[in-house]
Amino acid sequence: MMSQPSLLIVDDEAGVRESIRLIFGKDFRLCEARSSEEAIRRVGEGKPEIILLDILMPGCNGLDTLKRIKAIHPAGQVIMLTALNTARTAFAAKESGAFDYVTKPFDVDELRLRVSRALEKIQLASELERLKEEVGRKYGIENIVGKSRPMLEIYKVVSMVAGKKSTVLITGESGTGKELIARAIHYNSDRCAKPFIVVNCAALPDALTESELFGYEKGAFTNAHQRKAGHFEIAHGGTLFLDEIGELGLGTQAKFLRAIETETFHRLGGTQEIKVDVRVIAASNRDVEKLAAAGDFRRDLFYRLNVVSLRLPPLAERREDIPLLLDYFLKLKAEENSLTPKTLSPEVIDRMMSYPWPGNVRELENLIERLTILSPRETVMPADLPEGMRSQDQTASLKKKALQGSRPLSEAVDQFEREMILKALQQTGFNQTKAAFVLGTSRRVLRYRMEKLQITESELDSDQTKLSG
Repeated sequence: MMSQPSLLIVDDEAGVRESIRLIFGKDFRLCEARSSEEAIRRVGEGKPEIILLDILMPGCNGLDTLKRIKAIHPAGQVIMLTALNTARTAFAAKESGAFDYVTKPFDVDELRLRVSRALEKIQLASELERLKEEVGRKYGIENIVGKSRPMLEIYKVVSMVAGKKSTVLITGESGTGKELIARAIHYNSDRCAKPFIVVNCAALPDALTESELFGYEKGAFTNAHQRKAGHFEIAHGGTLFLDEIGELGLGTQAKFLRAIETETFHRLGGTQEIKVDVRVIAASNRDVEKLAAAGDFRRDLFYRLNVVSLRLPPLAERREDIPLLLDYFLKLKAEENSLTPKTLSPEVIDRMMSYPWPGNVRELENLIERLTILSPRETVMPADLPEGMRSQDQTASLKKKALQGSRPLSEAVDQFEREMILKALQQTGFNQTKAAFVLGTSRRVLRYRMEKLQITESELDSDQTKLSG
């Protein structure tokens, strides 16, 4: 909470200074100045939040004094006191950086209102700055959890590329933390105080993609009742993060490529060329290079985005990070829900270490949140886990084969995951939404894993026939 704010009264009339002192003496730390030079000195020494400045000053007038004050103390909110109730005076004061103005003799309630609004602006700016610093700390590279070799390589690349403007293409399975890495790049760059705009290309209907990215003019199409800025324009000075870039339509890709290369674009229905300064980071859980080779993605756009490429490994490829992630999320979810952190039994940790994590870090995070809220014990036991994580016999068998070298680890993990998914689908009557819940993941991740493991509809039908027979 802000301590008692300070207010500087700048007026050569003793009666005016005394009146203002009586009005604000209880709420502010007050100081006074009778001339322009004294006001400049007071501002430089004390940096008062609010400055009440007479526009008619002996020697240097109030407007010139205002300009000098804003030059040395831009955050200070200046309210002009003037007997000249003219639009020209008000406009000149606002143009020079004044927050507002009141006319003399002033109404006490009106003056209080103007000062109150100026103070609100300062408090909002202070809160915004605090939030920016907090977000910056949250997405610092040092706060990304993981000490495995693949993650150390990612930290190295993020550190090297953050301060540059190069486009970055981040690939990896769903739930590996692509947006987290994009935010780390943004908040460790000199763009950190500017917008970080997230666009999920998979969630944009084809008919709206162009207008959402580039905006539109009034009358560009039916129901376009007013001009709207697009994501590209809103991200000016900052970073535009395009998630699931592989879902962007080929037609929009051409316009997007031009916007990246020239840093200019036109709003839909507009003729004015708009210049922007935007850093682009794209991400996809699909192999964009293969999409480009198959003609489903523009090659020139792929090469333009792939200046710096980052592949985030699935959690199954960095299992040594699982204990760190468990510790981190146990504390985080307890704090978010105002609960005491849970502990995990050795059996639970063993299952988590051997589980394939098809939903990656996101699945692990969601599971820990679920256990934090729903587990009835301080120590989480195997019975508290989702059904899909309780089958230890298959886990032990596959682990034994992998350790004996009779089966590659990746193949054993894939086979285990395939059997778990099929079992969950059978248990839920082949309802993918329910099966995803049983497995502790999302339907989208389940569909992705089914495609990767080549679990086909015909295979499901075959299994169902076996069950009914």
